[in-house]
Amino acid sequence: MAVAAAAAVGAVAVDADSVWYRGPAAPRWQPPSWAFGAVWTPLYATIAWSAGSAWNRASEAERPHVVAAVTVHLSLNAAWGWLFFAARSPRAGLVGTLLLDVSTLHLIRTTSRTDRRAAAALLPYAAWCWFATALNARNAQHNSCP
Repeated sequence: MAVAAAAAVGAVAVDADSVWYRGPAAPRWQPPSWAFGAVWTPLYATIAWSAGSAWNRASEAERPHVVAAVTVHLSLNAAWGWLFFAARSPRAGLVGTLLLDVSTLHLIRTTSRTDRRAAAALLPYAAWCWFATALNARNAQHNSCP
């Protein structure tokens, strides 16, 4: 439920077909807009499964750490679309995605303490986040907004 809520909150701000995003300075390696839904849907499912699996395997003492890592992570995930698209600020988006990368690593580390398979399942998500950071950095470099 929390993963779906984060996805919905973040998605409200995203317009991958906007002229602003698809403008002349867009890199050639920027995915087509349909790819985002195709990629994010299974990634969000993986986050939900990994978080649930880690929580189920965690001891009572470990559960608050899992919940905190997931909560912070989903908050940063939802915020990115607002920072980048709604604010039309590639620089703010870059800060957000760098924080998301750190949070992703922390989530993987926290998850691995209770469920290594769940942590390993998050690796494709981490790779997509790193790709998104590179894309965001490229956009920040070439589309600096005041």
